[in-house]
Amino acid sequence: MTSKLFLAASLLAFGVSFASASDFKLGSLGIDHAWSPATPKGASVAAGYLTVANKGADSDRLIGGSVAVAGNFTVHGMTTVDSVSKMRPLADGLEIKPGATVELKPGSFHLMFMDLRRPLAPGEHFMTPCQARTATTIIRIECGAV
Repeated sequence: MTSKLFLAASLLAFGVSFASASDFKLGSLGIDHAWSPATPKGASVAAGYLTVANKGADSDRLIGGSVAVAGNFTVHGMTTVDSVSKMRPLADGLEIKPGATVELKPGSFHLMFMDLRRPLAPGEHFMTPCQARTATTIIRIECGAV
């Protein structure tokens, strides 16, 4: 009985450790909690969200990348004028100043996956190269419920 409890506790601890290992390093940028909502059948775009922290001494820019589930992705910003919200790609990417942490979230900055090749399903994940001005790395994006 004790060995079964120890095994269960060990597996749980490993699982928690593995789950928190979703942090990715992109040059001086740290990326965490990358996720995208599931999409309905026939959707041509999807959004992605994450937290990015600049742990370096210089500014960097989150630019975009390529992804197997879509034609490409870019970083978008949102502005609201007279109660009308508009999304626009950030041509030069999103600046992350030294020591700053920026959350890409619904209604704000976000990743935009264009020309989806298939729907994104809850519980799945996909890997994608993510590009900053100074580096490129592969990140894992988890798909959640709509």
